Amino acid sequence: MTTTSPLQLMPVGVVRSDIKTPMLTADESDLSLADRMDRIKAYHRRVKASVCELVIDSQWEELLDGIEGFSHILVLYWPHLIDPERRKLRKVHPMGRKDLPRQGIFATCSPARPNPVLVSAVPLVARINNVLQVRGFEAVDGSPIIDVKPYSKSYLQVENLSMPAWMEQIHREMESD
Repeated sequence: MTTTSPLQLMPVGVVRSDIKTPMLTADESDLSLADRMDRIKAYHRRVKASVCELVIDSQWEELLDGIEGFSHILVLYWPHLIDPERRKLRKVHPMGRKDLPRQGIFATCSPARPNPVLVSAVPLVARINNVLQVRGFEAVDGSPIIDVKPYSKSYLQVENLSMPAWMEQIHREMESD
C-alpha cells in the first residue's frame, strides 16, 4: 500500500539554542561527523548540561497548560538544515563512523531520512508562558518544532529492550570519559 497524498505539517514553534551547526552532515552517499570523536564526546557532555528554549507560537500557548507537571517531554522537530537531496540516502554508517557496518536509514537515528522528523525525550526545566526551557536537547538553533508531548513511562517505556551491538557501542562510547 502506498500513500499518494502528501501530509501537511506546520511548525508550532522554534528551537532557540546555542547549537548553530549540526554534529552530522550528509553527503551523496553517507554521513560524516563534523569533528573528531573526542571532541564529539565533549560536545555531547556540553549539550547534556545545557538549557535551551522551545518557543511555542503564542497562538498555541494554551495548549501548554499542564505541561509543567511533567518532569520530561517529547519534542518532535524537523532538522531544517538537511539538504532535501540528502534525504534520499538509503544506508549509512551510524554516526558517520566507518568502523560500524552500514545500516538502513530506518535502523538509525540519522536526520537524513525520507521524512526527517526527529524526536527527543528531554527534561523540562521550566515553562515561562509560551517558552519551555529544556536540558540536553541536541537540536540546532532555528529547528521547527512539530509537536510537544508529555513523557509518560506507562505509554512509552518498553520492557526487555534490545539493541544491536553497534548501537550499544555508540551509547557506551558517548557516555564514557
